[in-house]
Amino acid sequence: MKHIIKIYNTLTRKKETFNPIVENHVGMYVCGPTVYGEPHLGHARPGITFDIIFRYFKHLGYKTRYVRNITDAGHLENDADSGEDKITRKAKLEKLEPMEVVQVYTLAYHKAMQILNCLPPSIEPRATGHIIEQIEMIKKIINTGFAYETNGSVYFDVKKYSEKHKYGILSGRNLDETLEGTRSLEGQEEKKNPFDFALWKNAEKNHIMKWDSPWGKGFPGWHMECSAMSEKYLGPVFDIHGGGMDLIFPHHEAEIAQSNACNKSNPAKYWLHNNMVTIDGKKMGKSLGNFINLNEFFTGKHEKLEKAYSPMTIRFFILQAHYRSTIDFSNAALKAAEKGFKKLMTAMNTLNKLSSSKESSFDINEIQEKCYQAINDDFNTPILIANLFEGVKIINQIHSKDSTISNADLIKMRKLFKIFVYDILGFIEEDSKANEDFSDQLMSLILMLRTKAKANKDWDMADLIREELNKLSVNIKDNREGSLWEKTDEK
Repeated sequence: MKHIIKIYNTLTRKKETFNPIVENHVGMYVCGPTVYGEPHLGHARPGITFDIIFRYFKHLGYKTRYVRNITDAGHLENDADSGEDKITRKAKLEKLEPMEVVQVYTLAYHKAMQILNCLPPSIEPRATGHIIEQIEMIKKIINTGFAYETNGSVYFDVKKYSEKHKYGILSGRNLDETLEGTRSLEGQEEKKNPFDFALWKNAEKNHIMKWDSPWGKGFPGWHMECSAMSEKYLGPVFDIHGGGMDLIFPHHEAEIAQSNACNKSNPAKYWLHNNMVTIDGKKMGKSLGNFINLNEFFTGKHEKLEKAYSPMTIRFFILQAHYRSTIDFSNAALKAAEKGFKKLMTAMNTLNKLSSSKESSFDINEIQEKCYQAINDDFNTPILIANLFEGVKIINQIHSKDSTISNADLIKMRKLFKIFVYDILGFIEEDSKANEDFSDQLMSLILMLRTKAKANKDWDMADLIREELNKLSVNIKDNREGSLWEKTDEK
């Protein structure tokens, strides 16, 4: 089956057919976290979104290099060109060295991604490990005439760049709009224009993280690291650049300008952006102080949480919305995700226990085609999940003897669900096998007692067992061969 993948490209504002620059190879760069706090739901969304994309390309046989950076220097408060480094500020508050802060929260981020079953990227470079590359790139931009040095800092000349290139090509902004959105901050007087941005910042004496450069001691601007590291590991032009929608401007817009100035090319063919997670209608984030960290979700220890939610519930919650749609946090939505995930996992277990018949009463190829159509259409996970739940209905019908499946189709269906549920969507079983076995044994005993009651014409006892089990969300179905049970959604 040939797969034509459609991707919504932020750059062109339309869906485009994915054609890799190098046949059978995919280069993907995704902006990772600035590590100065506990990972939260806002970090989980891009982590899971691009994990799905990475998994799917690998499933299709593409040799995929997935690069996701760690920002451990140069990201100032309010994403500005002045103020305190976010990591340095955290280090002062916690009385730690900046690199201790980086280590603590990088490990926390890695642990969270692992618990959410996100595959690690192929390469995970850090900003501080690529200072030389950033300095060399700044030199090239100065040589092309699109940057200037003042008082030991280097700024990108946006106005001069705009005379030859379109600054705002990704965000849709023009220079006037950019000027209107520019904050009046300390240090702006160094710039030729308020909308110019820093490539290198002169470090004050009390600034902890600083390096030698041709312009004196300082540190790179936030936008430089991604341009330098993506070029080093993926080349000057690569297939996909991803990140959160909040990075479109100024971060990704600046990256495009830097690469155009340096290499005369846009760094990426396709730009993909996941939308935000919101809480009370506002973006969830560390800088806004309205976030719930992932460990709080897993333990339920937060005032806005009614209970704890498992990692796979969080993963399901994120994937039941398209990555370009906003997701608003609510306990009701998380509880619905929890039920959906449990229903899917129950069906996976039922599928492995099904017996085959001579022929199938449904078309397994139609289900497979719909699943691939969904994921090929801009990685549409909610439609994919809906199609899988159509398959879940059929699994339950086969289990209750209301539908049949041939042996060949049973093998095909098990393979199909394994591929999409485990390999592509990245779900994993959370209940232990021991608990499942115990539940099966206990239910077998209860059904045996009910069957014995019916044989003794003790209809009151048989009905009582059914009614009490029903209160526990266990449904009993009688057929000519005996009785079957299934766990239904909690009431």
